[in-house]
Amino acid sequence: MAKTFYVIVIALLSISCTKDSTESDTTPSESMYFPPVTGTIWETKSITDLKWNQNAVQPLLDYLELKHSKSFIILVNGRIVLENYFNNHSASINWYWASAGKTLTSTVTGIAQQEGLLNINNKVSQYLGTGWTSETLAQENLITCKHLLTMTSGLDDATDDVDPQDLIYKADAGTRWAYHNVYVKLQDVIEKASGQSWSNYFNTKLRDKIGMNGTWVQLGVNSVYTSTTRSMARFGLLMLNKGKWENNVVLNENYFSEATSTSQNINLGYGYLWWLNGKTSYHLPQSQLTFQGSVISTGPSDMFMALGKNDQKIYVVPSKKMVVIRMGDAADNVNLALSDFDKVLWEKINALYQ
Repeated sequence: MAKTFYVIVIALLSISCTKDSTESDTTPSESMYFPPVTGTIWETKSITDLKWNQNAVQPLLDYLELKHSKSFIILVNGRIVLENYFNNHSASINWYWASAGKTLTSTVTGIAQQEGLLNINNKVSQYLGTGWTSETLAQENLITCKHLLTMTSGLDDATDDVDPQDLIYKADAGTRWAYHNVYVKLQDVIEKASGQSWSNYFNTKLRDKIGMNGTWVQLGVNSVYTSTTRSMARFGLLMLNKGKWENNVVLNENYFSEATSTSQNINLGYGYLWWLNGKTSYHLPQSQLTFQGSVISTGPSDMFMALGKNDQKIYVVPSKKMVVIRMGDAADNVNLALSDFDKVLWEKINALYQ
Protein backbone atom coordinates (compact mmCIF):
# COMPACT_ATOMS: atom_id res chain seq x y z
CA MET A 1 0.00 0.00 0.00
CA ALA A 2 2.81 2.37 0.96
CA LYS A 3 4.57 1.54 -2.29
CA THR A 4 1.42 2.25 -4.31
CA PHE A 5 0.95 5.60 -2.53
CA TYR A 6 4.57 6.53 -3.26
CA VAL A 7 4.14 5.76 -6.98
CA ILE A 8 0.97 7.91 -7.15
CA VAL A 9 2.74 10.83 -5.43
CA ILE A 10 5.68 10.61 -7.83
CA ALA A 11 3.27 10.53 -10.80
CA LEU A 12 1.39 13.58 -9.54
CA LEU A 13 4.63 15.48 -8.99
CA SER A 14 5.74 14.57 -12.49
CA ILE A 15 2.48 15.88 -13.97
CA SER A 16 2.82 19.08 -11.93
CA CYS A 17 6.39 19.65 -13.08
CA THR A 18 5.43 19.06 -16.70
CA LYS A 19 2.62 21.60 -16.45
CA ASP A 20 4.89 24.21 -14.83
CA SER A 21 7.50 23.67 -17.48
CA THR A 22 4.94 24.16 -20.26
CA GLU A 23 3.61 27.34 -18.69
CA SER A 24 7.09 28.79 -18.25
CA ASP A 25 7.77 28.25 -21.97
CA THR A 26 4.72 30.26 -22.93
CA THR A 27 5.82 33.80 -23.76
CA PRO A 28 3.55 36.29 -21.98
CA SER A 29 1.89 38.96 -24.07
CA GLU A 30 4.41 41.78 -24.28
CA SER A 31 3.35 45.31 -23.43
CA MET A 32 3.18 47.89 -26.21
CA TYR A 33 6.17 50.23 -26.24
CA PHE A 34 6.12 53.90 -27.22
CA PRO A 35 9.41 55.75 -27.77
CA PRO A 36 9.82 59.02 -25.83
CA VAL A 37 8.35 62.01 -27.64
CA THR A 38 11.76 63.74 -27.57
CA GLY A 39 15.19 62.27 -28.18
CA THR A 40 16.39 59.28 -30.17
CA ILE A 41 15.85 56.45 -27.67
CA TRP A 42 13.85 53.57 -29.14
CA GLU A 43 13.77 50.06 -27.69
CA THR A 44 14.67 47.15 -29.93
CA LYS A 45 13.68 43.49 -30.16
CA SER A 46 15.89 40.89 -31.81
CA ILE A 47 14.96 38.38 -34.48
CA THR A 48 16.18 35.70 -32.06
CA ASP A 49 13.93 36.89 -29.22
CA LEU A 50 10.95 36.72 -31.57
CA LYS A 51 12.01 33.24 -32.70
CA TRP A 52 11.89 34.44 -36.30
CA ASN A 53 13.96 32.97 -39.12
CA GLN A 54 17.33 34.69 -39.18
CA ASN A 55 18.07 33.12 -42.57
CA ALA A 56 15.21 35.12 -44.12
CA VAL A 57 16.64 38.50 -43.12
CA GLN A 58 19.38 38.90 -45.72
CA PRO A 59 17.21 37.92 -48.71
CA LEU A 60 14.70 40.58 -47.57
CA LEU A 61 17.40 43.24 -47.26
CA ASP A 62 18.96 42.28 -50.59
CA TYR A 63 15.57 42.64 -52.28
CA LEU A 64 14.95 46.03 -50.68
CA GLU A 65 18.32 47.33 -51.83
CA LEU A 66 17.84 45.89 -55.31
CA LYS A 67 14.48 47.68 -55.55
CA HIS A 68 15.89 51.18 -54.89
CA SER A 69 14.80 51.43 -51.24
CA LYS A 70 16.08 54.23 -49.04
CA SER A 71 14.93 52.84 -45.68
CA PHE A 72 13.03 50.01 -44.05
CA ILE A 73 11.70 49.49 -40.52
CA ILE A 74 9.74 46.72 -38.84
CA LEU A 75 8.18 47.37 -35.43
CA VAL A 76 6.64 44.65 -33.27
CA ASN A 77 4.79 45.85 -30.18
CA GLY A 78 6.36 49.22 -30.90
CA ARG A 79 9.94 47.95 -30.66
CA ILE A 80 12.34 48.10 -33.61
CA VAL A 81 13.10 44.65 -34.99
CA LEU A 82 14.72 45.73 -38.25
CA GLU A 83 15.96 49.20 -39.21
CA ASN A 84 18.01 49.48 -42.35
CA TYR A 85 19.12 52.30 -44.64
CA PHE A 86 20.31 51.95 -48.22
CA ASN A 87 21.78 53.96 -51.07
CA ASN A 88 23.39 56.69 -48.93
CA HIS A 89 20.18 57.38 -46.99
CA SER A 90 20.29 57.67 -43.17
CA ALA A 91 18.07 57.95 -40.10
CA SER A 92 18.40 61.75 -40.07
CA ILE A 93 17.42 62.42 -43.70
CA ASN A 94 13.85 63.41 -44.60
CA TRP A 95 12.07 61.74 -47.51
CA TYR A 96 8.69 62.40 -49.09
CA TRP A 97 5.56 60.40 -48.16
CA ALA A 98 3.73 61.14 -51.42
CA SER A 99 0.16 59.79 -51.21
CA ALA A 100 0.94 57.84 -48.05
CA GLY A 101 0.55 61.27 -46.47
CA LYS A 102 -3.16 61.26 -47.37
CA THR A 103 -3.62 59.28 -44.16
CA LEU A 104 -2.23 62.23 -42.19
CA THR A 105 -4.99 64.41 -43.65
CA SER A 106 -7.56 61.75 -42.81
CA THR A 107 -6.32 61.57 -39.22
CA VAL A 108 -6.27 65.33 -38.68
CA THR A 109 -9.79 65.57 -40.14
CA GLY A 110 -10.89 63.12 -37.45
CA ILE A 111 -9.14 65.16 -34.77
CA ALA A 112 -10.89 68.33 -35.95
CA GLN A 113 -14.21 66.51 -35.83
CA GLN A 114 -13.67 65.24 -32.29
CA GLU A 115 -12.88 68.82 -31.26
CA GLY A 116 -16.24 69.90 -32.65
CA LEU A 117 -14.73 72.08 -35.38
CA LEU A 118 -16.35 70.20 -38.26
CA ASN A 119 -18.58 67.28 -39.15
CA ILE A 120 -17.50 65.03 -42.02
CA ASN A 121 -21.15 64.58 -43.02
CA ASN A 122 -21.49 68.32 -43.70
CA LYS A 123 -21.14 69.62 -47.24
CA VAL A 124 -17.75 71.05 -48.15
CA SER A 125 -19.29 74.37 -49.18
CA GLN A 126 -20.37 74.91 -45.57
CA TYR A 127 -16.68 75.56 -44.83
CA LEU A 128 -15.28 76.79 -48.15
CA GLY A 129 -18.28 78.67 -49.46
CA THR A 130 -20.05 77.94 -52.71
CA GLY A 131 -18.22 78.02 -56.01
CA TRP A 132 -15.23 75.96 -54.92
CA THR A 133 -15.97 73.74 -57.96
CA SER A 134 -17.32 74.39 -61.46
CA GLU A 135 -20.41 72.31 -60.78
CA THR A 136 -23.93 73.64 -60.47
CA LEU A 137 -24.91 74.63 -56.96
CA ALA A 138 -27.11 71.55 -56.64
CA GLN A 139 -24.29 69.24 -57.74
CA GLU A 140 -21.72 70.93 -55.52
CA ASN A 141 -23.97 70.80 -52.47
CA LEU A 142 -24.03 67.00 -52.73
CA ILE A 143 -20.31 66.82 -51.92
CA THR A 144 -19.56 66.30 -48.24
CA CYS A 145 -16.24 66.12 -46.43
CA LYS A 146 -16.83 62.37 -46.20
CA HIS A 147 -16.93 62.16 -49.99
CA LEU A 148 -13.45 63.72 -50.07
CA LEU A 149 -12.26 61.19 -47.48
CA THR A 150 -13.60 58.27 -49.49
CA MET A 151 -12.66 59.44 -53.02
CA THR A 152 -16.32 59.58 -54.04
CA SER A 153 -16.71 63.30 -54.80
CA GLY A 154 -17.89 62.54 -58.33
CA LEU A 155 -15.48 65.15 -59.70
CA ASP A 156 -13.57 64.42 -62.88
CA ASP A 157 -10.24 62.80 -62.01
CA ALA A 158 -8.61 63.62 -65.37
CA THR A 159 -6.43 66.25 -63.67
CA ASP A 160 -4.82 66.77 -60.26
CA ASP A 161 -5.50 70.50 -60.37
CA VAL A 162 -7.91 71.69 -57.70
CA ASP A 163 -8.78 75.22 -58.79
CA PRO A 164 -12.55 75.70 -59.30
CA GLN A 165 -12.27 75.62 -63.09
CA ASP A 166 -10.56 72.21 -62.87
CA LEU A 167 -13.12 70.60 -60.57
CA ILE A 168 -15.67 69.42 -63.12
CA TYR A 169 -18.76 67.28 -62.70
CA LYS A 170 -18.42 63.63 -63.70
CA ALA A 171 -21.06 61.96 -61.54
CA ASP A 172 -23.20 62.66 -58.51
CA ALA A 173 -21.21 62.55 -55.27
CA GLY A 174 -21.26 59.09 -53.74
CA THR A 175 -21.91 57.22 -56.99
CA ARG A 176 -18.36 56.92 -58.40
CA TRP A 177 -14.99 56.07 -56.80
CA ALA A 178 -11.98 57.77 -58.38
CA TYR A 179 -8.53 58.45 -56.96
CA HIS A 180 -8.38 62.25 -57.04
CA ASN A 181 -6.21 65.01 -55.60
CA VAL A 182 -9.34 66.92 -54.52
CA TYR A 183 -9.00 65.30 -51.07
CA VAL A 184 -6.48 68.09 -50.36
CA LYS A 185 -9.44 70.46 -49.98
CA LEU A 186 -9.89 68.89 -46.55
CA GLN A 187 -6.80 70.83 -45.48
CA ASP A 188 -8.56 74.04 -46.53
CA VAL A 189 -11.67 72.93 -44.62
CA ILE A 190 -9.58 72.44 -41.47
CA GLU A 191 -7.95 75.86 -41.89
CA LYS A 192 -11.37 77.52 -42.16
CA ALA A 193 -12.87 75.50 -39.30
CA SER A 194 -9.93 75.97 -36.91
CA GLY A 195 -8.86 79.50 -37.81
CA GLN A 196 -5.28 78.22 -38.01
CA SER A 197 -2.95 77.38 -40.84
CA TRP A 198 -3.00 73.73 -41.87
CA SER A 199 0.63 73.26 -40.80
CA ASN A 200 0.12 74.81 -37.37
CA TYR A 201 -2.99 72.75 -36.65
CA PHE A 202 -1.29 69.56 -37.89
CA ASN A 203 1.85 70.16 -35.84
CA THR A 204 -0.03 70.94 -32.63
CA LYS A 205 -2.68 68.23 -32.83
CA LEU A 206 -0.71 65.35 -34.31
CA ARG A 207 2.98 65.75 -35.12
CA ASP A 208 4.21 67.12 -31.79
CA LYS A 209 2.03 64.79 -29.71
CA ILE A 210 3.80 61.69 -30.98
CA GLY A 211 7.30 63.09 -31.50
CA MET A 212 7.37 63.23 -35.28
CA ASN A 213 9.57 65.61 -37.23
CA GLY A 214 8.86 66.79 -40.74
CA THR A 215 7.18 69.50 -42.76
CA TRP A 216 4.56 69.99 -45.46
CA VAL A 217 5.91 71.04 -48.84
CA GLN A 218 3.79 72.41 -51.67
CA LEU A 219 4.85 70.77 -54.95
CA GLY A 220 2.64 72.20 -57.65
CA VAL A 221 -0.91 71.27 -56.74
CA ASN A 222 0.25 68.58 -54.31
CA SER A 223 0.67 69.03 -50.57
CA VAL A 224 3.43 66.57 -49.68
CA TYR A 225 4.76 65.60 -46.26
CA THR A 226 8.45 64.90 -45.74
CA SER A 227 10.00 63.34 -42.65
CA THR A 228 12.49 60.80 -41.36
CA THR A 229 11.64 57.12 -41.57
CA ARG A 230 11.27 56.88 -37.80
CA SER A 231 8.68 59.66 -37.90
CA MET A 232 6.69 57.64 -40.39
CA ALA A 233 7.03 54.67 -38.03
CA ARG A 234 5.73 56.76 -35.13
CA PHE A 235 2.57 57.52 -37.10
CA GLY A 236 2.18 53.83 -37.96
CA LEU A 237 2.54 52.98 -34.27
CA LEU A 238 -0.18 55.50 -33.36
CA MET A 239 -2.53 53.84 -35.82
CA LEU A 240 -1.62 50.34 -34.64
CA ASN A 241 -2.88 51.52 -31.26
CA LYS A 242 -6.15 52.86 -32.67
CA GLY A 243 -5.23 56.50 -32.28
CA LYS A 244 -3.73 56.31 -28.77
CA TRP A 245 -0.16 57.21 -27.84
CA GLU A 246 0.47 55.48 -24.53
CA ASN A 247 -2.57 56.60 -22.52
CA ASN A 248 -3.24 59.75 -24.54
CA VAL A 249 -6.07 59.72 -27.06
CA VAL A 250 -4.83 61.60 -30.13
CA LEU A 251 -7.59 60.30 -32.40
CA ASN A 252 -10.76 58.78 -30.97
CA GLU A 253 -11.32 55.09 -31.63
CA ASN A 254 -14.72 55.51 -33.31
CA TYR A 255 -13.25 57.62 -36.09
CA PHE A 256 -10.21 55.35 -36.32
CA SER A 257 -12.50 52.35 -36.84
CA GLU A 258 -14.44 54.15 -39.57
CA ALA A 259 -11.23 55.28 -41.27
CA THR A 260 -9.82 51.75 -41.43
CA SER A 261 -13.03 50.03 -42.56
CA THR A 262 -14.67 49.91 -45.99
CA SER A 263 -16.11 53.39 -46.42
CA GLN A 264 -18.41 52.92 -49.44
CA ASN A 265 -19.71 50.07 -51.57
CA ILE A 266 -17.75 50.79 -54.77
CA ASN A 267 -14.11 50.22 -53.74
CA LEU A 268 -14.24 47.77 -50.83
CA GLY A 269 -10.49 48.12 -50.35
CA TYR A 270 -10.67 51.78 -49.33
CA GLY A 271 -11.46 53.52 -46.05
CA TYR A 272 -10.88 57.19 -45.26
CA LEU A 273 -7.77 57.67 -47.45
CA TRP A 274 -6.46 54.31 -46.12
CA TRP A 275 -6.09 51.21 -48.30
CA LEU A 276 -7.55 48.03 -46.79
CA ASN A 277 -6.34 44.49 -47.39
CA GLY A 278 -8.35 41.31 -47.17
CA LYS A 279 -11.50 42.50 -48.91
CA THR A 280 -13.27 40.60 -51.70
CA SER A 281 -12.55 43.25 -54.35
CA TYR A 282 -10.85 46.61 -54.93
CA HIS A 283 -10.26 49.40 -57.44
CA LEU A 284 -6.93 50.85 -58.53
CA PRO A 285 -6.03 54.51 -59.08
CA GLN A 286 -6.90 55.74 -62.59
CA SER A 287 -9.19 52.78 -63.22
CA GLN A 288 -12.91 52.13 -63.01
CA LEU A 289 -12.41 48.36 -63.15
CA THR A 290 -13.24 46.15 -60.19
CA PHE A 291 -10.51 43.64 -59.37
CA GLN A 292 -11.46 40.52 -57.43
CA GLY A 293 -9.53 39.50 -54.33
CA SER A 294 -7.28 41.29 -51.87
CA VAL A 295 -5.23 44.40 -52.67
CA ILE A 296 -2.01 42.58 -51.65
CA SER A 297 -2.68 38.87 -51.98
CA THR A 298 0.44 37.87 -50.03
CA GLY A 299 -0.19 40.32 -47.17
CA PRO A 300 -2.13 39.74 -43.94
CA SER A 301 -5.88 40.03 -44.42
CA ASP A 302 -6.32 42.47 -41.53
CA MET A 303 -3.63 44.85 -42.79
CA PHE A 304 -4.42 48.48 -43.56
CA MET A 305 -2.02 50.63 -45.52
CA ALA A 306 -0.81 54.10 -46.43
CA LEU A 307 0.51 53.81 -49.97
CA GLY A 308 2.31 56.55 -51.86
CA LYS A 309 3.82 57.24 -55.25
CA ASN A 310 7.02 55.33 -56.02
CA ASP A 311 6.42 52.81 -53.26
CA GLN A 312 6.28 54.85 -50.07
CA LYS A 313 4.64 52.41 -47.63
CA ILE A 314 3.12 52.18 -44.18
CA TYR A 315 1.72 48.73 -43.48
CA VAL A 316 -0.15 48.24 -40.18
CA VAL A 317 -0.92 44.66 -39.14
CA PRO A 318 -2.99 44.44 -35.92
CA SER A 319 -2.89 40.61 -35.74
CA LYS A 320 0.92 40.70 -35.69
CA LYS A 321 1.12 43.91 -33.62
CA MET A 322 3.40 45.01 -36.40
CA VAL A 323 4.18 48.16 -38.39
CA VAL A 324 6.30 48.04 -41.55
CA ILE A 325 7.77 51.13 -43.23
CA ARG A 326 9.44 51.41 -46.63
CA MET A 327 10.71 54.66 -48.18
CA GLY A 328 12.62 55.07 -51.41
CA ASP A 329 12.53 55.50 -55.15
CA ALA A 330 10.14 53.51 -57.32
CA ALA A 331 10.90 49.80 -57.02
CA ASP A 332 10.34 49.34 -60.73
CA ASN A 333 8.25 51.76 -62.79
CA VAL A 334 6.79 55.04 -61.57
CA ASN A 335 3.45 54.29 -59.88
CA LEU A 336 0.78 56.13 -57.91
CA ALA A 337 0.34 53.78 -54.96
CA LEU A 338 0.25 50.06 -55.71
CA SER A 339 2.79 47.95 -57.61
CA ASP A 340 4.03 44.37 -57.94
CA PHE A 341 6.64 45.31 -55.36
CA ASP A 342 4.04 44.94 -52.57
CA LYS A 343 3.35 41.31 -53.43
CA VAL A 344 6.98 40.18 -53.52
CA LEU A 345 7.94 42.26 -50.49
CA TRP A 346 5.29 40.51 -48.40
CA GLU A 347 6.54 37.12 -49.55
CA LYS A 348 9.94 38.14 -48.15
CA ILE A 349 8.45 39.50 -44.90
CA ASN A 350 6.30 36.38 -44.40
CA ALA A 351 9.44 34.26 -44.63
CA LEU A 352 10.65 35.91 -41.43
CA TYR A 353 8.01 34.30 -39.26
CA GLN A 354 6.47 31.39 -41.18
